Amino acid sequence: MGKLRIGIAGYGNLGKGVEFAIRQNDDMELVGVFTRRDPSTVVTATGADVFSMNSIADKKNDIDVLIICGGSATDLPKQTPELAKDFNVIDSFDTHARIPEHFTNVDKAAKESGHTALISCGWDPGLFSLNRLYAESILPEGKSYTFWGKGVSQGHSDAIRRINGVKKGIQYTCPVEAAMDAVRSGSQPELTTRQKHTRECFVVAEDGADLAQIENEIKTMKNYFDEYDTTVHFISEEEFDANHNKMNHGGFVMRSGMTGADGNTHQMIEYSLKLGSNPEFTGSVLVCYARAIGRLSAEGQTGCKTVFDIAPAYLSKLSGDQIRASLL
Repeated sequence: MGKLRIGIAGYGNLGKGVEFAIRQNDDMELVGVFTRRDPSTVVTATGADVFSMNSIADKKNDIDVLIICGGSATDLPKQTPELAKDFNVIDSFDTHARIPEHFTNVDKAAKESGHTALISCGWDPGLFSLNRLYAESILPEGKSYTFWGKGVSQGHSDAIRRINGVKKGIQYTCPVEAAMDAVRSGSQPELTTRQKHTRECFVVAEDGADLAQIENEIKTMKNYFDEYDTTVHFISEEEFDANHNKMNHGGFVMRSGMTGADGNTHQMIEYSLKLGSNPEFTGSVLVCYARAIGRLSAEGQTGCKTVFDIAPAYLSKLSGDQIRASLL
């Protein structure tokens, strides 16, 4: 079997992360990047070809898997089901409350066209989702907790930038240390969304923008900020460029459970990530799952999948014999 041919739809931070990840996998090749901008104005980091999104259907026979790198707020709900009509697709849709709806829309489009799709793939949703499933299956008596940060949320930052009057914006998710300590103690506390995290936003406003209106739109944004204590800082563009140009992130999945004859033996599962670059890591996750989607498509599977449906062996370029010998 030849190299898996990958296309990238969208070339922001995540698209660049995918581009770098493809370069690290010698069983893949990048066909090209597709952009809504004028292709002549886009220079890729690795010299990959750039095409207009308007001509993407012309490449449907040249691409095995298309990785869609748009934002969850407005791009992916439209792009993924539409592009699934012509391609096997993957996205990183991360609006948790809308995942069932998004799955239904993509599943319908993929099944009707005979393609394979994967949604909500990354580290959360994605790897953290898997660890929640593993932990709750292993320790059925207990409580699960997820903490994010401190770090930059790409989806939340994108949502800020969509607000009228915002020139630049970034959002940091910050876990509450006291809440994490309470979980680790085994006390299995009941924690509200607001008790687990705070959100901190740094915004560069357009000249003449209504700052109070921008702050209110951020703090009341459904599915993003309305359930959190959120602080909004308005800063200069110079300060933004100097102090907010990193994309670090991470977090923890914890399961506090009980086992034993009397159910009084405390067991603790904790999985953590510490990421120097959120988009580069997310891009790496998407690329390894692209391998799985390519294989599932070759087997004739169609419709939409999530990370729960993908066997781990499909992610590796190693053979079954190699995996068993080196990793089991």
